[in-house]
Amino acid sequence: MISIQPQDISTAKLHGYLLGAVAPRPIAFASTIDVEGNVNLSPFSFFNVFSAKPPIMIFSPARRVRDNTTKHTLENALETKEVVINIVSYDMVQQMSLSSTEYAKDVNEFEKAGFTELPSLKVRPPRVAESPVQFECKVNQVIALGDQGGAGNLIICEVVQLHIDAEILDEEGKIDPIKIDTVARMGGNWYNRAKEGIFEVPKPLSTLGIGIDRLPVEIRESKVLSGNDLGMLGNVESLPEGATIFVSSSEGKHKQAQQQLANGNVSEAWRFLLKRE
Repeated sequence: MISIQPQDISTAKLHGYLLGAVAPRPIAFASTIDVEGNVNLSPFSFFNVFSAKPPIMIFSPARRVRDNTTKHTLENALETKEVVINIVSYDMVQQMSLSSTEYAKDVNEFEKAGFTELPSLKVRPPRVAESPVQFECKVNQVIALGDQGGAGNLIICEVVQLHIDAEILDEEGKIDPIKIDTVARMGGNWYNRAKEGIFEVPKPLSTLGIGIDRLPVEIRESKVLSGNDLGMLGNVESLPEGATIFVSSSEGKHKQAQQQLANGNVSEAWRFLLKRE
């Protein structure tokens, strides 16, 4: 057994131990808006539900360890006091991961990650149409847990409206855990899918993904490629040479690309998507 005092190791290492041990963690896919109307969408795994009456959820956007800056989600929540917490299913996990890329404040992650905005009924931030459950919330309180890199900020939210996809309900009207097919965060690049176990999604931190909105139309409108497939293809720093001109619309090549993506081979998938004589 290794015994460690938190102050004796770096914040980054401590962060890794905390996230690796306290897992799996549910994901708050938070959509917010600033006072100028700029929409932001970002996932957070410091999240859970804490009360039913009133219905209270709490998530925590931490200050960045590397430079002690704050995230747009926190800034927006402080400004407008509203947030939508969207639940993440397996079918949208790659797009969700792409949305965690640190785009500029005026960049809409809905567009970059290929999600559909749905108007909310009681708050200003939009909902994620692809999410199986969406919670419209007002922000009751924000509690800063520190002022150094790695410090959390508890955003205490009260649910004022919820939306549930009827397809995930069982015969008794309860949420079926298999049908909702949620994913949870673990340490590093690892995620957990309740019905199938752990899987890996590389973090989009070292590069700025071009986004699904920048993919050629033949790919964006593919009848074969899924949202997860598009999320992986959009998480490249730049399009392959000739991709804007020579991308194939052949369903056969899209299926070949999809097989490569299933194995995590993004570069090979792009090779199949490019037209060859």
